[in-house]
Amino acid sequence: MEVNTAQNQALYGIRVLDLTRVVAGPYGGSILGDFGADVIKIEVPGRGDDARGYGPYRNGESVYYANLNHNKRGITLNLKSEEGKEIFKKLVAKADVVIENYRPGVMDKLGLGYDVLKEINPGLIYGAVSGFGSYGPYSQRPGYDIISQAMGGLMSVTGAEGGDPTRSGNAMGDMLGGMNLVMGVLLALVARQRTGKGQRVDVSLVDSVVASLENAYIRYFESGQLPVRMGNAYASIAPYDSYQAKDGKVIIACGNQKLYEKLCREVLDMEWMITDERFLTVPLRVKNNKEQKKYIEEWTTKHTVAEVVDIILGKGIPAGPINNVKQIVEDEHIRDAREMFVDVDHPVIGKMTVNGNPIKLMDMMPRVNRPGPTLGQHNEEIYKNVLGIDDDTYNELIGKQVI
Repeated sequence: MEVNTAQNQALYGIRVLDLTRVVAGPYGGSILGDFGADVIKIEVPGRGDDARGYGPYRNGESVYYANLNHNKRGITLNLKSEEGKEIFKKLVAKADVVIENYRPGVMDKLGLGYDVLKEINPGLIYGAVSGFGSYGPYSQRPGYDIISQAMGGLMSVTGAEGGDPTRSGNAMGDMLGGMNLVMGVLLALVARQRTGKGQRVDVSLVDSVVASLENAYIRYFESGQLPVRMGNAYASIAPYDSYQAKDGKVIIACGNQKLYEKLCREVLDMEWMITDERFLTVPLRVKNNKEQKKYIEEWTTKHTVAEVVDIILGKGIPAGPINNVKQIVEDEHIRDAREMFVDVDHPVIGKMTVNGNPIKLMDMMPRVNRPGPTLGQHNEEIYKNVLGIDDDTYNELIGKQVI
């Protein structure tokens, strides 16, 4: 298997110490690894990342963990031991970035907070992602994805009309937090090129969710009215919704007046809707969306989803099916052309498929060069080759359960 040392990758030469666990931080670390950073995953000896306990499993190994931690080398290190702290400091001296997702203050209590580490390495970028960030009244609260979706407002606007607040079907808060962590680290690396100094990056899952709600807050500021759950409809545009076809639901998205008029005139054969007072403007169509949806479904229910998509796309109007996971992983555009699913060979799991990277640098494409590491897989490689620890000391550290 090719190792992650390709000199033409964007982050070649950047070394990252990854102390993160579960989803947000590990996802961010893998994004950095996909672009050539040497990401060293540091885990608790004997136990490792909490996600190693999450299914599904194959051959006793967590596929969940392996998917989120590809493109990393893995070591174990006990940061509570004095020897472990000293080893970590030696690694920091040779690193560019540290990322962690402990509750704010934990690293300081260990004596390994940013203020200590920057004295060892003034150019260090220290990226931290937590539920509520490192400052503010809620900073010491524990946070998981579902908490961020609840307290960041996403659940309040997600779900069927009149239904209960609903968690997004994925770990949206964690994924947004991981991506924002990456953006923060990259911004800090660019700033370091100018100043020569590192800095601390502070990312909150709740902040990430709040920022993702885009116009929900603007609508509230302008109207004073709380956004409500609208199912698949959109509070700013219509027609922009799911519509019933013969064999399922289909999405139609008219983002401007020209597309709307083309839909009415060239697809629905309902040109009268263009001048109907209920549907004259975007705000009126949003207000009267339910009424207009009935007219649109008079046409869509006569066709299959595939037929609706083909006909509407043929007129240059955005439309698409609501794909399930099976359809997505078999889609030639997503799977093959965009490489959003990548096969790797794991030393325990065997051949497995991991998620690809949505960021495409056209001259420096992301690559999955390493599967997720087994617990402590690269201990000898890192401790002996990177830190120069001799055999006797290495064996002694194992005996003391430092590594």
